[in-house]
Amino acid sequence: MRGEPSCPKCGGRVRAPGLFADAWQCDVHGTVHPLQPVIPPSVEALSVVVARTQVPVWMPWPLPVGWLFTGVACAGDDRSGGRATAVACSGPGPLGGMGELILVAEELGVGLGARYAGIAGPDPGPYMNVEKPPEVKVLAAGRPTPLWHVSGSPHDRAVFAGEAMGLWLWAVVWPEQSGLLMYDELVLTDVREAGAEVELVPCGALSPRLLEP
Repeated sequence: MRGEPSCPKCGGRVRAPGLFADAWQCDVHGTVHPLQPVIPPSVEALSVVVARTQVPVWMPWPLPVGWLFTGVACAGDDRSGGRATAVACSGPGPLGGMGELILVAEELGVGLGARYAGIAGPDPGPYMNVEKPPEVKVLAAGRPTPLWHVSGSPHDRAVFAGEAMGLWLWAVVWPEQSGLLMYDELVLTDVREAGAEVELVPCGALSPRLLEP
């Protein structure tokens, strides 16, 4: 597991602010909000991200039957706070086998969602046909939230995106057929508002998808 911040768009090394730049820098993508090292899933790990972030920490709650929380990541530094979060969950797929879901909340231009989606980022807009009805709807913090299919992603995953609370909301599901999970009108909770219920979150092993999409 990496122990230093990395670029949210490509996973490459980043340089900390210093004499010649007042923001984190990636050699490929320039100024970025650094992705902090991913730590094993636990209630404490969730609490660390909740305390740092400026954006929602979305989690299906209640989790689908048999599903577990399998990791959380945050992009941003101590000065600016978290500007993107990613929460991973894993469990039985709708058609058998194991399914994995990563939910990303992020500000415009961060690029973390696009990295998990496997598309050129930073934002999903060019890959969404919002002239058509949304493919799925979720309930995010009590609000009906439409999500559109995001085209151009690798065939091993299904990707949906939309807007919730003025920020991008991405849902990336592996394998592609487990995308059927999104048609069950998932209820998403912002863990920042969950209070003591966070203690009830069942934790599994760290999802390798969080480290290498």
